[in-house]
Amino acid sequence: MNVPDNLKYTETHEWIRLEGDAGIVGITDHAQNELTDIVYVDPPKVGAKVTAGQPAAVVESVKAASDIYSPVDGEVIEVNAALAADPALVNTSPFADGWLFKVRLTDPSQVGALKSPEDYRTQIG
Repeated sequence: MNVPDNLKYTETHEWIRLEGDAGIVGITDHAQNELTDIVYVDPPKVGAKVTAGQPAAVVESVKAASDIYSPVDGEVIEVNAALAADPALVNTSPFADGWLFKVRLTDPSQVGALKSPEDYRTQIG
């Protein structure tokens, strides 16, 4: 299972990668595999306030629509515009081109409470 070591993870299969005072958020390879073919992504609006553990976006697959939860508190500063034309990027490149949104963190210390790559690997077995 592909679990990059430079990310932090949530219990609900989101990841975050810090870049300065911002974080890039997406879903894990495990999550996209469980959802199967992603056909639509409804990202949060730029400027929206997100709260850790609360729904921030929705991805729709051929199987179901699923809420995507923000791993941290903050303000959305960018969404991945490429997903509008090609939502399957979430499937083909979940840790790179298929990222969902960027958030300016209100409290960067929240990242410390997220799962390490080792803990996430244990979770998904």
